[in-house]
Amino acid sequence: MKQLILIFTMLMALPSIAQQNITLEKCYQLVKDNYPLAKQTQLLDAQNKLEKEVVLTSKLPQFSLDAQATYQSDVIEIPIPNTNIEPLNKDQYRATVSVNQLIYNGGVINASLDLKSAQLKTKQKQVEVSLYQLKQHINQLYFSILLAQESQELLSAKKVQLQAKLKEVQSGITYGTIISSSDKVLEAELLKINQQSQELLSNKEVLIETLSSLIHQPLNISTQFQKPLLEINIQTDLVRPELDLFQLKKEEITTSESLLSKQNAPKLLGFAIGGYGNPGLNMLDNSFQTFYTVGVKLNWNIFNWNSIKKQRQSLAINKDVLETQAETFKLNTNIELNQQQKEINKIEGFIISDLEIINLRKAVLQTADSQLKNGVITSSAYITELTNLYEDENTLLKHKIQLQLAKANYNIIKGQ
Repeated sequence: MKQLILIFTMLMALPSIAQQNITLEKCYQLVKDNYPLAKQTQLLDAQNKLEKEVVLTSKLPQFSLDAQATYQSDVIEIPIPNTNIEPLNKDQYRATVSVNQLIYNGGVINASLDLKSAQLKTKQKQVEVSLYQLKQHINQLYFSILLAQESQELLSAKKVQLQAKLKEVQSGITYGTIISSSDKVLEAELLKINQQSQELLSNKEVLIETLSSLIHQPLNISTQFQKPLLEINIQTDLVRPELDLFQLKKEEITTSESLLSKQNAPKLLGFAIGGYGNPGLNMLDNSFQTFYTVGVKLNWNIFNWNSIKKQRQSLAINKDVLETQAETFKLNTNIELNQQQKEINKIEGFIISDLEIINLRKAVLQTADSQLKNGVITSSAYITELTNLYEDENTLLKHKIQLQLAKANYNIIKGQ
């Protein structure tokens, strides 16, 4: 008995398990997480860490190995007789290992690390901008699926109504109150509805497959797409990621200016050189010797032909270019918002008219229904009025979906 209860419970739970629900916000999140471009965020972070490690190697000792063998046409000789000082060999050999240790470079390393961090933020924000721009594509697909879903339900309601009417007509034909062949007209209309239903189903499948690929989430024809309840806020400011990107690019330029100001600072290094050769440091000893040298050295480029100044001017121009790009973006976005607001107002006006038209169509259909029962009109005339009502209801449905799409696009344009 317990096994039967368990099996019954599992069977009852199957429909709820099989039927999947999804929302517009969930689609936004899935495309942000799963779209191939999203992987760039982690890749850029890994790349930035490697680049910073490369910069930090400047703080470590730098080793170099040099070796040479030469033959000279002449060498230094001591012009003093009877000194028994052998002249140097004309063939000479030398191998050295040098070690340089940076002591001070005016903060160039830290400035370079700051620039790498600024560049990472800019690149990652660019990825975010590209992902954000996919939202309008998501909107178009999602609301097209919703329209197909709602149209299918409306078509099914029309089919049920026609089937009921067919039974009435067939009964009227039997009793002689309705002319024969009136049922054939209704049957033909039902076949047409089946064709329309198949076309809606096919279009919906294509849309769902496209959305599924985009968000990398398995979806099918049984998936229920929830209708969002969207509102717009005209008073809020723009919060688009593109504006953050412009700001990050400005900060990157500021960091570049800081690095540029430090690149001309003096550099202090410690060094050590060890070697083996003939001759060594003692030029009077004509034999192979080991030797070493230690010390510090200062390197300061005191004249650079105004290259630093010109680079600063170039960076300043880049800042001005970014300012103009940001202002242009704001202007175009506000124009787009204004157009979208007008579109919303227009559709809301259409919906009010649609409701009035539908009420009138229902009254006309009610009269046609009565006339059909009494044999005053034919089935074709009744179907004409029913189709008129269906088309107007379908128009209302489209306008409602278009209104939600317009609101969703408005919010995306504004960055909400």
